[in-house]
Amino acid sequence: MITLTEAAAEQVKKMMEEEEQEGLMLRVGVKGGGCSGLSYGMGFDTEVEDTDQKQEQHGINVVVDNESSKMLEGVTIDYKQNMMGGGFTIDNPNAIASCGCGSSFKTATNEGTPEDC
Repeated sequence: MITLTEAAAEQVKKMMEEEEQEGLMLRVGVKGGGCSGLSYGMGFDTEVEDTDQKQEQHGINVVVDNESSKMLEGVTIDYKQNMMGGGFTIDNPNAIASCGCGSSFKTATNEGTPEDC
């Protein structure tokens, strides 16, 4: 499904600690929108639906809905820090095109709903 690097996991753990809520999981998904048609989404959740896939990596439970999992198969999520700050990066082998900022993409089988940049 998804690979979460150690650097990304450490950043997610810090963010979870700041939330001060028990039972948080990292939810990763895809929705229509963005310059290229599909946009990534990441956030915290406490619920797992019947239509979700769940896996544990580096002590973090990662949850992805079945529809998004088709477009996120083989994705690597990393966290990079530089002098301008830090942020998560997503390497998606399924993306055939992506926008300049890397937050939207399209696949060979799903073009999503592109929006004006």
